[in-house]
Amino acid sequence: MNPGALYTASTWVIPVIFAVTFHEAAHGFIACRLGDDTAWRAGRVSFNPLKHIDPFGTIVLPAILLLSRSPFLFGYAKPVPVNFGRLQRPRRDMVWVALAGPGTNVLLAILSSLLFYALAFLPQTAALWLGHNLAHSVAINVVLCVFNMLPLPPLDGGRVAVGLLPRALALPLARLERYGILILLFFLFVLPFIGEKTGLRLNLLGWLIGVPADALYRLVLTITGHG
Repeated sequence: MNPGALYTASTWVIPVIFAVTFHEAAHGFIACRLGDDTAWRAGRVSFNPLKHIDPFGTIVLPAILLLSRSPFLFGYAKPVPVNFGRLQRPRRDMVWVALAGPGTNVLLAILSSLLFYALAFLPQTAALWLGHNLAHSVAINVVLCVFNMLPLPPLDGGRVAVGLLPRALALPLARLERYGILILLFFLFVLPFIGEKTGLRLNLLGWLIGVPADALYRLVLTITGHG
């Protein structure tokens, strides 16, 4: 790998690792506070990235998206184990546990945007590298938040929907969890490939993520004074 590619990779990989690590640790922390210490006992309430890294979701998938010049970049970590039956109020608390991850990503995006103000106090070379990391951190955390809030189990948005919907609708949605990743991969890769070959615009997931992510990105910049 040439130095330029290595430099670029370092400004993407580090923010991805931080984003998914804090995301998963937040799930475990809130679950523990609400009565389930499964993640705590498994050592997953930790800011050690090695506890959370998933070889495909944290490394291979972001690399594929980066090399294929995807319009968005994201990844995911090993899901934190949560025994929803041990929560104080399972349906309600499942929602809070699910929201903890995306909520943490929003906070990380805001923090990354605020840290831009500190770049003026650093040497130029360090400021440039850190600035790229922070810019990518804002983008990655925004996209990770929006992606995870899609209402499809096992994504956080799916768990929120299952916790809030009437049981008649929540149960069929919950049963989709075993197929959730396959459905996502279909929308991520198969449908856009078919669209490219047929000349049709079939990148529906890109639209579902891109529009709200752009709005959230602008909101983060606005509230941190960069709008």
